[in-house]
Amino acid sequence: MLYLIFLLAGFTQGVSGFGSALIAMPLLTTFLTIKTAVPLCVLNSLIITTCLSLQLRRHINWRRIFPLLAGCLPGIVFGLLVLKHVPNIILQISLGLLIIFYASYNLFSSTTRKIKGKISTGWAYAAGFCTGGISASLGAGGPPTIIYVTMTGWTNDEIKAALSIFFLITSIFTALGQAVSGLTTPLILHDFIRSAPFTLLGVWAGVQLYNRINRQTYIRIMFWLLLVMGGVMLLTAF
Repeated sequence: MLYLIFLLAGFTQGVSGFGSALIAMPLLTTFLTIKTAVPLCVLNSLIITTCLSLQLRRHINWRRIFPLLAGCLPGIVFGLLVLKHVPNIILQISLGLLIIFYASYNLFSSTTRKIKGKISTGWAYAAGFCTGGISASLGAGGPPTIIYVTMTGWTNDEIKAALSIFFLITSIFTALGQAVSGLTTPLILHDFIRSAPFTLLGVWAGVQLYNRINRQTYIRIMFWLLLVMGGVMLLTAF
C-alpha cells in the first residue's frame, strides 16, 4: 500500500507540478499517524521537487521566488511547534478542511483564476508564511502558494518552475527541522528508503504523460477525488 501511494503521489506531481502531499496524506493517515505520515511525505517530496526543478531549471526566476521563501521560513518554525504540541485529531480535521478548500477553489473559482496581473508582493510573503506553516504541521502546504501564482500573469512553465523550486527549498528546511526536533525517526527513514524508488517511478511516468494528455481535464478529475478524500478524512477524524 505504501508503495502504491507514493507511486500515485509522484505521478500526480509529475503531471501537474503539485499535489503529491494532498494525494498521499489522506491515504497514509488511514494506517499511519499524522506525525509519521508528515515527515515521510516531506522526505519523498524532496525527490519529486528535485526532479522537476532540474527539468524546469531554465524557467526559474529567483526574483519572484525570494518573497515566498522569506515568508516561508518563519512559517516553518510555527508549523513545527504546532505539529509537536497539537493533538492528532485536530491536525487531521485541519488537513481534511484544507483539502476540501483547496479542491473547491480549483473546481469552482474559475472567475477568480481569470483575474491575472500584477498583484502586491506582500501577498507573496503571506502565501510563503502560510505554506511553511501548513507544510511543517500537515505536510500539505501547497494551496497558499498555488493560489498566489495563479493570480499572477506568469506563463504555465514559469508557474510550474516556481512551484517546483519553491517546494524543493521549503522541503529541505522542513526536513531538517523535523530531523532536529526528533520527528524523523529511524522507522520513518526506513519507510522512506523503501518508498523512494516508487516515488521516482511515479514522477517519471507523470512527466512522460504530461505532454500527451489534456492536463486541465486530468487535474479537474484529481480535484474531485481530493474533495471526496477530504470529506472521508473529516468523517474518520470524528
